[in-house]
Amino acid sequence: MKNILWKINQFFNNQCSLAVLDEKKGRWIVKSEPKNIPYLKAENANNRHILVKPDQQIEPYYLLADDLNQNLLCNHHKSGANIFKHGRMVVETSPGNYQVWTHSIRPLSLAEKRYWLKKLHSDSGADPHNRWGRCPGFRNRKQKHKTLSGLYPLAKLIWIDWKNKADIPKIRFNSEKSTTLPTQPRWVVCQNNLTRSLYNKGDESATDFAYALALCRKGYNQTEIYQKILTERENWTNHNTPKKMTNYLNRTIAKVWGIAAQK
Repeated sequence: MKNILWKINQFFNNQCSLAVLDEKKGRWIVKSEPKNIPYLKAENANNRHILVKPDQQIEPYYLLADDLNQNLLCNHHKSGANIFKHGRMVVETSPGNYQVWTHSIRPLSLAEKRYWLKKLHSDSGADPHNRWGRCPGFRNRKQKHKTLSGLYPLAKLIWIDWKNKADIPKIRFNSEKSTTLPTQPRWVVCQNNLTRSLYNKGDESATDFAYALALCRKGYNQTEIYQKILTERENWTNHNTPKKMTNYLNRTIAKVWGIAAQK
């Protein structure tokens, strides 16, 4: 694991963070240092996910494509049968399922990232804003991947290239509409890739409420809404304990459900 962590740090120029994700308690940051490996392994063994992401100052240079199969991997990220294109870190998150980080030679705007992820057939629900990827070397603790024998798949580092960067073509949008997120809730609700960032109101609670309402109208159940807000919200300063977090989310979702029931 130390060797894998060293390679990850090289790929992100020693400017990355790891995180522990508890699906009920939220996410907390851990420094990407060898001394933290025993702690991370223990948390992973306790049904928590271990994630990785470049730090904010270099995040525009990295693009994460998610939920790729073998065909997509070959079509978009390989230049030959066994040759990956420059600047890739490829992680097999579960058997036959991949995430690919691409290190761009230039910074990419969110609009560009969204454009390219659509072209790459990445998971439409995985918005590039502040996006975390699964850290190789740890188990994928999603219940759907649990085998009959009670085991979880190991996220594997398939390929990593920290010596080169990808030259991603620059996209020039013809109108402001292409680069600016729509503000009308009715437009947003019609989309399949609902993410919390689309409902940013400049206030954490207002954003949660708008996002929860959109998810509710889209057909998500209360548990799914709870998990999506818990996973995607970064700042929990005002609800900094698991109990406060749970009570807050339950109150928010209850209010949203009451409004939706009146429609």
